[in-house]
Amino acid sequence: MPRPRNFVPSQVDGATAGADNAEAEQELSSLAKRPQPLGACRKRPAFGDMTNAHTSLQKQGKKEVAKKASEIAALPQVTESDGHVVKKSLSKAASEEAPPNSDQFAKKGAIQDEEEEIDHSLTSVDQMASALNPTCSETMEVVPVDNNGQLGDPYANCEYALDIFMYMREREERYLLPDYMKDQPDITTEMRAILVDWMVEVQENFELNHETLYLAVKLLDHFLAKETTMRDRLQLIGSTAILIASKFEERCPPCVDDFLYICDDAYDRKVFLCTEKSILIALKYDINIPIAYRFLRQYAKCAQVNMETLTLARFICELTLQDYDFVQESASQLASACLFLALRMKELGGWGPTLERYSGYKDKELYPLVKKLNFMLTYKHDERLNTVYSKYSHRVFFEVAKIPPINMRKLEEALQS
Repeated sequence: MPRPRNFVPSQVDGATAGADNAEAEQELSSLAKRPQPLGACRKRPAFGDMTNAHTSLQKQGKKEVAKKASEIAALPQVTESDGHVVKKSLSKAASEEAPPNSDQFAKKGAIQDEEEEIDHSLTSVDQMASALNPTCSETMEVVPVDNNGQLGDPYANCEYALDIFMYMREREERYLLPDYMKDQPDITTEMRAILVDWMVEVQENFELNHETLYLAVKLLDHFLAKETTMRDRLQLIGSTAILIASKFEERCPPCVDDFLYICDDAYDRKVFLCTEKSILIALKYDINIPIAYRFLRQYAKCAQVNMETLTLARFICELTLQDYDFVQESASQLASACLFLALRMKELGGWGPTLERYSGYKDKELYPLVKKLNFMLTYKHDERLNTVYSKYSHRVFFEVAKIPPINMRKLEEALQS
């Protein structure tokens, strides 16, 4: 029965209410301390589960991540009797426990990619092309990009697309990486490749944007270029880089507890936060690093390629993240070469005047990098690093990982013709 508005509770009522609240708080604390059953997801007592990974991170997956952490720390000593390095897939373990979720995650990623192609548009493409490549003639082919429907949308940033694009082209010159691995006495390129492969799994399971993954790898490389790191801290730095990139790129980033969970509680919260601070100080808090993923999306829009060709180019570009040989390449040129190779693999022609105009790169400038990318697809497939291949072998991603690479001799002849 509701009480009247002028009702004044007595001291007895207040004491009863206080006792009830105390009992409720005691019950909640006991529930929070109650051990979770095997295979159950960890819950947060305050605001519920705020992570982006709802059901894919199970207890079994947690152990798989721990095994990969030991792999990074002790490569190449961690071996089995046959001498092969031990590596299990977190995504595979998660898919075995909850198979319907893998399709759901993949579909969501594909839908987000398709929405990106619609939402991210250019303005005044002729002006952008002339600024990037002023030597181009006015008679070159023009890509019809209609932005009139989005000019009134303040979130589309159509009026500033040219300025943003040119600003990123200028900034990428300041973020060219040196050959830093020669100054790292305790880590190798193989350890870095295993770490990046694990970071791709984290991006999949947390359902993060691809920009977050690319930026996290950039943060990792730039930090390693400035600080000498031991192998036992490599996974800590990689997971912290994903946390920083998530705060920069995501609308609802995962919290620190999520990253402690996927690291199998190998680090405590204080160490994790100190590492985050160390990375930001080493990079002078300047983390808006240009990434190849954004350039690739803009070039594909100018060329008006279909989604399958763009996905193939993204697959090639994502493979370069774990290959140290591509660390020193600029983001815009790497994106151009990935799209060039994808066009050749789909037999859609070469680097025409339209792409040359809008990217600022001529086809001959891209030949060495295109051949290097095709060599990676043909000969450098490591059986231990299958995350990117399995990800892009899904039907939602058009199974582009199953497309055979071009024969090196045929590619050479095609480029020279």
